[in-house]
Amino acid sequence: MSTSAALMVAAEGGIIGDGRTGANLALGAGLLGLVIGWPALTRVGGRISTGKARTGGMSAVAAGMAGMVLAVLHLATSSGGPGTGNGLVGAVAAVPLGLGGVLLGRRALIRCRGAGQPIG
Repeated sequence: MSTSAALMVAAEGGIIGDGRTGANLALGAGLLGLVIGWPALTRVGGRISTGKARTGGMSAVAAGMAGMVLAVLHLATSSGGPGTGNGLVGAVAAVPLGLGGVLLGRRALIRCRGAGQPIG
């Protein structure tokens, strides 16, 4: 299966489930970006001493970007409007969640560079 075909299947909700599955997957990925990005940002500030802030920042950017891409793919392929059960509202909500994860991860990476944190 090619990458574009796999993304289309993921955006449409996969083989099982209804139209909301793709939106829920996008919501989960965007929320994961936020959940990873927030501790990464606090690690740079020295509030949490465990883990690598740079790794957390890169992971948050990747998860947030995946959530945004899946949400946009779901928005592009869904039929009907809000309230039809296709997950359109969930996909719309997933875009800012993914963007938040990307921005938190980016901010953690910028602070790592400025704070002289070790790369790793």
